[in-house]
Amino acid sequence: MNAKISQAVALGIDIGTSGARASAIDRAGNPVGFASAPFETPDEMRQPRCWWNRVAEAIERLAQTTDLRSVEGVAVDGTSGTVLSLNRADQPTGQVLMYNDPCPDAAIIDSIAKEAPVGSTAAGANSGLARAIYLSRLDDAHTVVHQADWILMKLGCPGHVSDENNALKSGFDLEVERWPEWVEVAGMDVSKLPLVYRAGERIAPVGGFLQKVGLPSSAWFHAGTTDGCASFLATGASTIGDAVTALGSTIVLKLASDAPINAAEYGIYSHRVGRFWLVGGASNSGGNVVRALIGDDRLDDLTEKIDPSRKLGLDFYPLLRPGERFPINDPQYPPRLTPRPADDSEFFQAILEGMTEIERLGYQRLRELGAPTLVSLRTVGGGARNHVWTSMRAQAMGINTLAARSVEAAVGTAALVLSRLDNASA
Repeated sequence: MNAKISQAVALGIDIGTSGARASAIDRAGNPVGFASAPFETPDEMRQPRCWWNRVAEAIERLAQTTDLRSVEGVAVDGTSGTVLSLNRADQPTGQVLMYNDPCPDAAIIDSIAKEAPVGSTAAGANSGLARAIYLSRLDDAHTVVHQADWILMKLGCPGHVSDENNALKSGFDLEVERWPEWVEVAGMDVSKLPLVYRAGERIAPVGGFLQKVGLPSSAWFHAGTTDGCASFLATGASTIGDAVTALGSTIVLKLASDAPINAAEYGIYSHRVGRFWLVGGASNSGGNVVRALIGDDRLDDLTEKIDPSRKLGLDFYPLLRPGERFPINDPQYPPRLTPRPADDSEFFQAILEGMTEIERLGYQRLRELGAPTLVSLRTVGGGARNHVWTSMRAQAMGINTLAARSVEAAVGTAALVLSRLDNASA
């Protein structure tokens, strides 16, 4: 007898730096379908037309293998802080500023610094608001939207709408849930900004492209989120005290909290995601240090020579250059990489021990600032594959790490939709 195939009830779409991905999950949160459409060239990452083409391809591929007729909701996540301008016909003007593009106009950055509240995530050269103000002043710019907003429009969602997570770095005030007056004073015509919904909130019935690929007319568009928040949700973390450490080029900590924590002096800020707040920070240490000092080709061999039960205790603080953001905030903070053991495996072990201590101090810092006690810990990123480092971290944190349900942001965005569907039926 054939096992019953679970029905897809939520659809998540992720548009990132490498392409687009689409995932359908069932009522229990399990992925039942996934498809991707990578960018064909690096230039496509900066072209809205290519974003949409890849999203459409990913959804069409998903529809070929997954029955979407039972889907009840759909949402989109995108790279945090990526903005583009649209003309009166809601077509891209060709002007895009990506999440890592500094604002080209220093006067805009200065104006925001003068008006923004202390600790605002919209301040600084890399703020989404600075990019939005710049784009809003260019010829033909009638509206400024975030990457995920535009994909939602192309899918058929009416109007110019966004979610609170993508809007945060553009100056949206989560407490009063509106664009604050200081944003206008700083130079942004707020009439050119989208209407903002809470992450996961229902917006409008599905129509257009999605009905053509099989979604029912009873399905709804939901407000999405950023790729970072979506990646957290994809792991299965969902309750207060659940944490996710991303061990990529840098070490990024995210913890589900019952209250927001914003501490600009440590680079800590909060996103509201459904029933909890996602608080965290990012260290400058991470895989970039390992790659530069050890190299990718030797990691497996050196790892097998490490005994995690025998701690070296060399008190390394692995950085490539002076400067740290979190858990210590000091632009001149020096790297500590001496004394260097003669044995390369011991040098690698000392680096891993140092990064493990950074992670421990990071969660301790969040706790000191009011975050809840760590209940569970999941890991994503390349470092999650290193079993020796996993053992080191479990010992240091005093908690066993859990396997991530998924590392795909599209799964997390679908999970955000599912949480709203569950709330609505409760």
